[in-house]
Amino acid sequence: MEHALSPTTLAELRRPRPYPAVSVLAPTHRREPEKNQDAVRLRNVVAEAKKQLEHDPAVPRERRADVVAQLDRALSEVDLTHTEDGLVIFAAPGEHQVWSVARPVPERVVLSDTFLTRNLVSAQAADRPFWVLSVASDRVTLWNGGTDRVVEERSGPFPMIRDRENFDPERQQRVGDQPSGYRDERTRLFLREADRAVRAVLRDSPRPLYVTGEPAALALLNEVGEVTKGAAQVPRGGLAHANPETVWLALRPLIQAEEARTVDSVADQLEAARGHREFVAGVDEVWQNAKQARVRLLAVEENYRVTVRDDGDHLIPADGGDLDACEDIVDEIVEKCLETGAEVRFVPDGTLGDAGGIAGVLRY
Repeated sequence: MEHALSPTTLAELRRPRPYPAVSVLAPTHRREPEKNQDAVRLRNVVAEAKKQLEHDPAVPRERRADVVAQLDRALSEVDLTHTEDGLVIFAAPGEHQVWSVARPVPERVVLSDTFLTRNLVSAQAADRPFWVLSVASDRVTLWNGGTDRVVEERSGPFPMIRDRENFDPERQQRVGDQPSGYRDERTRLFLREADRAVRAVLRDSPRPLYVTGEPAALALLNEVGEVTKGAAQVPRGGLAHANPETVWLALRPLIQAEEARTVDSVADQLEAARGHREFVAGVDEVWQNAKQARVRLLAVEENYRVTVRDDGDHLIPADGGDLDACEDIVDEIVEKCLETGAEVRFVPDGTLGDAGGIAGVLRY
């Protein structure tokens, strides 16, 4: 299952496909007893997708069989043991993908000529992703981080492991206050290569970066590379060889402190916007301005969701049974704001006070 959504991947998901491109959304659960029903619900929503394909006269028989087979393959790849808050399945002729997201999604089936990506985008924004680069003289590990976890990135050159023929662990003896391994020319070349590799990752998927390592490793990386100049440095060794839980525990205090600073900054910007008549609040007012690309900063409480219906001029509250209702308007607003260059911040429930769960700062 996929977790990390890079700009390159998002662009690929959004490209037009031969009809039908099927998007299947299913809520999942991390804990019992709700988790026990996930398998049944997932099979039911996939069955609904197949039913819609069967009754759609615009889908030729061979193409229908292809997409049904892709749905079956996707379903077989789902690991419900390690689910988060939602699953998104994409299936089209000749391809399928399964995404796990850390934000609730509505149960939904959509047949179109593009995949439905707004829930992935919203989950990515809420997850506040970051990178962790852990360096040692013999190994460099890249970790993909989110709100409550890190996972090891195993793509491209990572993890980078030093050629054992050119690495003698017996040389890792202390000379003065610095390990001799970090004064070796081959180590310099190894860390310079790691610097280039992570800079390439940041170009494709820009996000905050934390760099861990013993002080001598960080000092050498500062000397030979560029990536540490804009990164938060954590002088702790051993994390290049550690498990994800150990890395997360080492980073958690820094992440939580940064999140607290972010919430304070958002509150300050919203308060200042009130005084300059640049403040909007409530789902309808924010949506109207988001469509006009006027929102510079969007703030959303983490669990805020609302079902609405568009009456042509405004969004009005609606029941889930309303066939014209939109269950994920918040995710649509998030995606629209990100598309127009706005900063999107998810904040703890109750942070926005009387704003109704969602507020924004306008560009003009």
